[in-house]
Amino acid sequence: MRKLRGTYTVTVTPFTHDGRRVDADALRRLIELQVTEGIHGLIPLGSTGESLSVSDDERDEVVETVVRQAAGRVPVVPGCTAENTNDAIRYARSAERLGADGVMVMTPYYAALDEEEIVTHFTRIGEAVSIPVMLYNHPVSGGFDLTPPVVKRLSEVATIRYIKESTIDVRRVTQIQRLCGDRMTVFGGYLGFESFVVGAEGWVAVCANIAPRVSADVFNLAVDKQDLPGAQKAFHHVSPLIDFLGDHLYVHGMKAAFKMIGMPMGDPRPPRLALKPALAARLRDILVGMGFTLDERAVRVALQP
Repeated sequence: MRKLRGTYTVTVTPFTHDGRRVDADALRRLIELQVTEGIHGLIPLGSTGESLSVSDDERDEVVETVVRQAAGRVPVVPGCTAENTNDAIRYARSAERLGADGVMVMTPYYAALDEEEIVTHFTRIGEAVSIPVMLYNHPVSGGFDLTPPVVKRLSEVATIRYIKESTIDVRRVTQIQRLCGDRMTVFGGYLGFESFVVGAEGWVAVCANIAPRVSADVFNLAVDKQDLPGAQKAFHHVSPLIDFLGDHLYVHGMKAAFKMIGMPMGDPRPPRLALKPALAARLRDILVGMGFTLDERAVRVALQP
């Protein structure tokens, strides 16, 4: 079983024009772009992939499409977060059956759970599959902070070997490594470059949807080539987009960006709406600054009040 490391794109889920179906053709094009541009791994059905807005059948369709298109060239680690343990296990087992290389699971997002309940939840998921489990720590969304001591407890489960650490506290990387040793590999969330500097081996990146090559280069330069100035320069290139999307615009903003660069992936599903014109204008300027050639018609539509 290959080790997961590198820059992983948490991919959008393309929908048809009417929003009623997954656009499998657009999804295949997106995955091919990611792989050919050098991304190291793919995470469909994360928050950016609107995982709470798809049916179970659509979930399987997305996983199967991504796995088939990736064709073993890069690992596929679908998001399998659910509000209850049984659903999360069902999603994880289905992903394993469809050929996924691992699964990513966040804490239940509504129930107010204590540590023992959280540990039991993840332990049961980990024991239900034979592929690696990546914990996703995002207390703002998940309602519980997977602190390093909790992560240490979970690292005793044989399949729980990775964590996406998204607290914006870069000290967590070394704290987890100190407590867990080689039982746990840390992926940065928001702080890609900073996490690599202190020893993370991966980065889960939203910006990589439209900028896979430069996002992959942040890892290539920082970790494999030990070229921190070069990695920082690459990270600075995508940082304006990261900052924009980080303001709870990761779905709206990413879908709008794809339209502006001439590679539409459909609109967000309700209750999310299209990006507001003032925000679309900011996004346009960011994309121009990154060197993208924009579809002027799509930009005009996005800027209409």
